[in-house]
Amino acid sequence: MIRPILTLTLIAALAGCGSERPSQNLASMARGPAATAVPVSGTISSKSAKELFGNEHSPSLQRSEPFGSYAKGCAAGNVQLPETGPTWQAMRLSRNRNWGQPATIGFLEDLSRKAAQMPGWSGLYIGDISQPKGGPMPSGHASHQIGLDADIWMLPPQSTSLSRTERENISSISMQRASGASVNSGWSPQHHALLKAAASDPRVARIFVFPGAKVQMCKDETGDRSWLNKVRPWYGHHYHFHVRLNCPKGATGCVDQTPPPPGDGCADAQAWVNNILNPQPPKPRDPNAPKPQPKRELTLNDLPGQCSGVLASR
Repeated sequence: MIRPILTLTLIAALAGCGSERPSQNLASMARGPAATAVPVSGTISSKSAKELFGNEHSPSLQRSEPFGSYAKGCAAGNVQLPETGPTWQAMRLSRNRNWGQPATIGFLEDLSRKAAQMPGWSGLYIGDISQPKGGPMPSGHASHQIGLDADIWMLPPQSTSLSRTERENISSISMQRASGASVNSGWSPQHHALLKAAASDPRVARIFVFPGAKVQMCKDETGDRSWLNKVRPWYGHHYHFHVRLNCPKGATGCVDQTPPPPGDGCADAQAWVNNILNPQPPKPRDPNAPKPQPKRELTLNDLPGQCSGVLASR
């Protein structure tokens, strides 16, 4: 917990927020005060941001707004995806990462209803979204910091009534073969249709999935191909696919990612696959070159100024 090391300024800010938490619904969070920067001591500002935000267990009581970029920011007024809904379940509840901006929660609920209409699917199993106040996570992700990223399991749910214990122990299934160069027998037309539905949503900026899945969808799609532009190949995304939403309208402190290049992106995905199947030999290392330095952890000082206010809000 960070409360014992907060400055007097932060303590005063916390007191001003009140001690009672309103119900976690989209409307109440959207009407809160705007997040602003709060002065903090040098000790706090230079502290590991993933430690600070990873120790927060509830959202800021502020107007919902993302600040910064997907991999360097925080989120005011995040709302919680209910642990269980008619057509979804949040997984790995012990992580407390089923929080996001209202647009993200709304998108996931909408997509889960579409999934529930597909043969063999009762909805969606939803993995990590964001921490209660966003920010860097202690483990697992560089992004997911502003409440606009979400991981959706590849496993078709047979039940949306799993217990908390079952959700900690059940695993998703991998869709890849040949180290991600192609899909395996678990891949189905429903996976294609689900990613197409997600990518066709105007709220979505990008979807990350392993290269072989993108190539397979390029081969199978016989209709409109414009949605394929948003589906981008990325290693590791074969147990889940990663949806990234655009910055909401009016969120002036949110930094959108550069849009993908024009076109369906299929040639680019095929190049990824070719490199998996026929990797280039590693470049010889210069023995006199200095050793690479470990990447420095983000501190509160590295994040947008409003993140100090988000952190202080109770």
